[in-house]
Amino acid sequence: MRIVVAPDSFKGSLSAVGVALAMERGIRLVFPEADVRRVPIADGGEGTVAALVGATGGTLRQTRVNGPLRAPVLAQWGILGDGTTAVVEMAAASGLPLLAPGQRDPRLTTTFGTGELIRAALDCGLRRIIIGIGGSATNDGGAGMARALGASFTDEAGTELPEGGAALARLQRIGLDSLDPRLQETEILVACDVDNPLCGPRGASAAFAPQKGASAATVAELDAALGHYADCAHRATGRNVAGLPGAGAAGGLGAGLLLFTPATLRRGVDIVLDAVGFEEIVSGADFVITGEGRTDFQTAFGKAPVGVAQRARRFAVPVFCISGGLGEGADDVLALGIDATISICERPLPLDECMRNAGPLIEAATARLCRIIRASRRGCAIR
Repeated sequence: MRIVVAPDSFKGSLSAVGVALAMERGIRLVFPEADVRRVPIADGGEGTVAALVGATGGTLRQTRVNGPLRAPVLAQWGILGDGTTAVVEMAAASGLPLLAPGQRDPRLTTTFGTGELIRAALDCGLRRIIIGIGGSATNDGGAGMARALGASFTDEAGTELPEGGAALARLQRIGLDSLDPRLQETEILVACDVDNPLCGPRGASAAFAPQKGASAATVAELDAALGHYADCAHRATGRNVAGLPGAGAAGGLGAGLLLFTPATLRRGVDIVLDAVGFEEIVSGADFVITGEGRTDFQTAFGKAPVGVAQRARRFAVPVFCISGGLGEGADDVLALGIDATISICERPLPLDECMRNAGPLIEAATARLCRIIRASRRGCAIR
């Protein structure tokens, strides 16, 4: 029997690697001789580097960069097992968890450190870069990222603007003469799991800035600044990307990558599954177990478990999703290739207890699932 274990992380509790190990332990309780293939995955957010490096036998690197408010941080990135592809998480350099709640201010935060990670990959001679852009603390349209790679952003007096989204309201000129020429020799794949445009009611500011510390007034200020920035960038680059799906991802970093690099935006889980060779792994499997911290209506919009299920469906392989919790709309995934959803909680438990004991709970839920599968294969009543 071959079983593929392909979970996302349970955020705040276990990494995707930790979840996969817990699932394997649960499988071994019921099917001790099974051939278990662990493929921890991610959809572009936190854990993308670890999932890809682990699945491909790559190596981890660390680079000191500027954090969201320019304080230095040690950011982890990786080189995949092919030795030619870098994987970078913007969250490691420009992410919301790097700031205390009182420090969060999307008027001031910058993607500069993300640009420094891209530059570190280029300095290593890598010309294929996967960039996960989930979990940002920023709303600067990727201007900070571009500045780290050599672009300039000046006001009417020719003075370089300060970092952050609010300053873009004063932008008059974008200078590209010093933009790193190596970018044009580089394939850049952006793992993006949202389709928001840069501006407007569904734009970067309206959709995401409130969770980064923005008031209603600040949202309006930032949205206007990004609109002005988009017009200036269109003139400077000839590219009009503001209305493209995903341009508003990560506070507009999606737009910045489209403007200043030869980037392609794709659904994050698809990039990850391609990179790890998932279709070859799943072909011929008896079933797949995926999972995430919470399954609800958002999962249906292309999150990791649905991406796994859609690939497995091509080979008629059943998929089961084990989740930390099942929320409103969880059943929506049943029409998208997931055969059943299972909560790790057999009884009501406080959230902190669930998170603290995620490993044993995942193991137990996996064992319960496997017992049901074993009974159904025997054709006997399930007890």
